[in-house]
Amino acid sequence: MKLSAISAALLLLSPFAQATTLDLNLKKTMPEIEKLYLDLHQSPELSYHEKQTGQKLAKQLKQLGFTVTDNVGGYGVVGIYENGDGPTVMIRTDTDGLPIVEQTGKPYASKVTVTNNAGATVGVMHGCGHDIHMSSFIGTAQQLMTHKDQWQGTLMMVAQPAEEVGGGAKAMLKEGLFTKYPTPDHVIGLHVSASVPAGKVSMKTEYTMASVDSVDITVKGKGGHGAYPHTTIDPVVIASRIVLALQTITSRELSPLEPSVVTVGSIHGGSKHNVISDEVKLQLTLRSYNPEVRLQQIAAIKRISKGIALSAGLDESLAPEVYVHEDESIPSTYNNPAQTNVVRSAIANAIGEDNVLETEAVMAGEDFGLYGRTEQHVPITLFWLGGVEPSQYDAAMQSGATLPSLHSSKFAPDYKKALPTGITAMSNAAVALFNKK
Repeated sequence: MKLSAISAALLLLSPFAQATTLDLNLKKTMPEIEKLYLDLHQSPELSYHEKQTGQKLAKQLKQLGFTVTDNVGGYGVVGIYENGDGPTVMIRTDTDGLPIVEQTGKPYASKVTVTNNAGATVGVMHGCGHDIHMSSFIGTAQQLMTHKDQWQGTLMMVAQPAEEVGGGAKAMLKEGLFTKYPTPDHVIGLHVSASVPAGKVSMKTEYTMASVDSVDITVKGKGGHGAYPHTTIDPVVIASRIVLALQTITSRELSPLEPSVVTVGSIHGGSKHNVISDEVKLQLTLRSYNPEVRLQQIAAIKRISKGIALSAGLDESLAPEVYVHEDESIPSTYNNPAQTNVVRSAIANAIGEDNVLETEAVMAGEDFGLYGRTEQHVPITLFWLGGVEPSQYDAAMQSGATLPSLHSSKFAPDYKKALPTGITAMSNAAVALFNKK
């Protein structure tokens, strides 16, 4: 017989004194947590606009007895509960939605639309599962407060805005998250997975997610009539040469043992069939794990772009402009091995060893990694929470079908299975870190 995540928690050793108490509390609180999930799912807010979401989470934490500060780094929320002497464990959730029109067909699908900064009407959806993250976050806070006789220390609950644009963690840290409040000894978080069945979690030590940079390249030229190309210096041709040459950064300039992605996601230039323009714009995304690789990518982009432009006969004053959006850049996420092994063991004890999977690193990014890159060098661990309905997962594995990914308009996590698993996993992980010798 296959055990559910909660049934397994009853039968296996757990950091809690009595697993039956934990199970009983989950049964009592899950209707409330599911109600919260549906509310958050149906009322998503875009990055930097998470005002109502922040207020909802702040209210929940206050009701549980936390000392709460809101509007930290935008609409971020910090909840502190001191429970005697011991380490400070920070649990983080992200809160923002995405500009996506939901197409899941669920009766609780988001119907929210807003006007974005460009004046366009866009749909809003929790297409990256932040509603699952927030609901698990509150459910974990409930469990830890109910079982506070099982741990000692300071519990720090952090609801972070603007993850999707890479700005939230930076803003909260800049406002003194690790200085105005207790500096955490451990930071843990979860992220719902669109490729792991609900009821399971997956994780790995060391690098687990990539650094992310957005880069703009403005390529200059000397425009003119398309019938007389010899009188011009064509920026479309220069940009095309640059696009191809950039692919050699990963293939020929970096060690084949170092993961690297250089993707040109957008190219725009020109206005008419027979007009050679003065300018072409490129937009790139860069991904890597090693910070040194990131610096090599950026330096190579600048060198290659300039070299090609000058070789076409452009004056140096018209060399391409390379702009790195440093305000949106995020580092790779490095799971501290010692801490992550403690977290893995605690979760395996709670939901069963068979339900804790080893995963591979991905080239997606998460600003969670910033919490481990401050001068305090706090160890961090981010694990994946399975979100795919198990029968849907099995069918996809058998047929070879592609499951809806994160950021898909059709992504609909199995919240009834994912939420109790996430709460059980995170609660046990936190208690294990509190009681770590």
